[in-house]
Amino acid sequence: MEKKYTLSQIRNIGIAAHIDAGKTTLTERILFYTGKSHKIGEVHDGTATMDWMVQEQERGITITSAATTCYWKEISINIIDTPGHVDFTVEVERSLRVLDGMVAVFCAVAGVQPQSETVWRQAVKYNVPRIAFINKMDRVGANFDRAIKTMRDNLGARTVVPQYPIGNEADFVGVIDVVDGVEHYYEDEKGIKVTTVPIKSENEAKYRELREKLVEAVAEANDEYLEKFMETGDLSNDEVKAALRIMTISGRLVPVFCGTAFKNKGVQTLLDAIADYLPAPTDLPPVEGINPKSGEPETRVLDTNAAFSGLAFKIQTDPFVGRLTYFRIYSGKLLPGSYALNSTRNKRERIGRILQMHANTRTELKEASAGDIIGLIGLKDTKTGDTLCADENPIVLENIDFPDPVIFVAIEPKSKADQEKMSSGMEKLTEEDPTFSFKSDPETGQTIISGMGELHLEIITDRLMREFAVQANVGKPQVAYRESISLKAKAEGKFVRQTGGRGQYGHVILEIEPLERGKGFEFESKVVGGRIPKEYISSIEKGVKEAFTTGIVAGYNMIDVKVTALDGSFHPVDSSDIAFQIAASYAVKDAVKNAGPVILEPIMAVEVEVPEVNMGDVISDLSSRRGKIEKIEVGFNNIQKIDAQVPLSEMFGYSTALRSLTQGRGVYTMQFLMYSECPKQVFETLVANNKNSR
Repeated sequence: MEKKYTLSQIRNIGIAAHIDAGKTTLTERILFYTGKSHKIGEVHDGTATMDWMVQEQERGITITSAATTCYWKEISINIIDTPGHVDFTVEVERSLRVLDGMVAVFCAVAGVQPQSETVWRQAVKYNVPRIAFINKMDRVGANFDRAIKTMRDNLGARTVVPQYPIGNEADFVGVIDVVDGVEHYYEDEKGIKVTTVPIKSENEAKYRELREKLVEAVAEANDEYLEKFMETGDLSNDEVKAALRIMTISGRLVPVFCGTAFKNKGVQTLLDAIADYLPAPTDLPPVEGINPKSGEPETRVLDTNAAFSGLAFKIQTDPFVGRLTYFRIYSGKLLPGSYALNSTRNKRERIGRILQMHANTRTELKEASAGDIIGLIGLKDTKTGDTLCADENPIVLENIDFPDPVIFVAIEPKSKADQEKMSSGMEKLTEEDPTFSFKSDPETGQTIISGMGELHLEIITDRLMREFAVQANVGKPQVAYRESISLKAKAEGKFVRQTGGRGQYGHVILEIEPLERGKGFEFESKVVGGRIPKEYISSIEKGVKEAFTTGIVAGYNMIDVKVTALDGSFHPVDSSDIAFQIAASYAVKDAVKNAGPVILEPIMAVEVEVPEVNMGDVISDLSSRRGKIEKIEVGFNNIQKIDAQVPLSEMFGYSTALRSLTQGRGVYTMQFLMYSECPKQVFETLVANNKNSR
């Protein structure tokens, strides 16, 4: 029988970082040292346990977050290994929503990279305590101090160093343990044999300097430690550990550890740090939510004896068990065969089976309780972000925010059978991935799929063809433009149709005005004196929204507009919901034409790293793509970092262009930044294309 761990012995952690910083390699080593796997899997061989999807093994990158549980000393660690590629940032977002702590992995050569900043911001948003691991200490150009400086400068992190490397690059042999005042040396290739010795004389001065800084920083944990530090100038090792735990959990400090996961060094001390400094569920404040009956805020203590509550943070279609829901229990217990209330949708769900996940394999559990991260089988209506709770004690926990897609492609099935398989496959994929969406284009009959980037859509279409056996033609990626206005305008819309019997009558006067970027859509009614009955005001709003979703000048969704219904009239017999919808759409279309219509294009934050010799060519190429250069920094080994803002429409095929400009030495990352008005020439082209396609 498997040992039952108490709440204080559980750690729910995520491993997150920029692409290629070594997250999955680190997770593989953790599984090896904790005895979860007996063979070390390698990402570059396609044998990593946590990268179980075919697409991950082929590309050597993580696409979907994988969960596992392992045991270190007296601690049970639930780990989620998250993707580093910006197209799959949703996987990090939803994982951090349910995790209690995070290990942020940084490359010792590059330090903080663009996606490191994104995951850091996500962790700050959800108040997730962090420890950092500077990986790849064995690589040429590795520099621990410089990597920490990038954390302070770029992330604003207040770092402390409980561990310092002995040697650098190929000479990295061990670490100075600043808390216990010893040195650890890695003796064998698998890193299992670790020799611990007292601080050597040549490292004494460095140890003293590090110890002083560490103690001074952690003494702020509480008045008792501060008083003792002021009196004696030091704290005992146990007090340093306890104070550092308090400071890490409260988010006031970020302890930084180091090693090389690939060469099996520094992983055991990182596991100790996870146990010592990251929070157990008992260290965290009660989880907050809303009582769906009263609408009042409510909290749940993270305790097995409290009323049951938890959050579904991921849906996965599993070939062996069907629809699998990843679930975090915050309070109470859960048994197979029991019932729970989905308070988000007000539906009851029956819990079929409870599984402990290990990447794509699983073990069945007889019960699960507060603090556990599990897989549930049998839930029919639960979606990502939904709360399940006890019937008699309902609560709705905070949901998860997902960004809107910025890129789309048209996809056409080759036969009627493929059409059916594709519809079923896409339904399942949208359940799994809330940043993926699809719709049918009524004019062309094509299916339009939208996502976060070229790679994201490439993976989606690859999965449709492999997992769901869909034969289809896939178009070129297109940009998800938006429409808006720049001026205020007024217009009148009238829909009158008289046929035999009852006619149709709707009449409305609207005013439209631009809103700030990001404000979306607002509707207000200033109709007074019953000129239009109340039930038709919502019809007017519906008609406006309908016109906005199909676009007015170029067929794209209209955003950041306020519409005000000013006046109108109705007919006691002929007026209807549909008549006012049509009248409103006429009015808003006329108003937009006089309101200085504009088309907004997605602007991407692009970071390019290139050798100095190619910098001029790369900058000139970015400028030719309407790019705006924001900043240029010199990195390690004369590699130049160029930060630019470039329209997404100009970035298609950029990886090929960059390769040829830099003989394959340049790399880049990009992520969505904002929507911005596109130039007149682009506007005219898009409007003309829209007319021609009709």
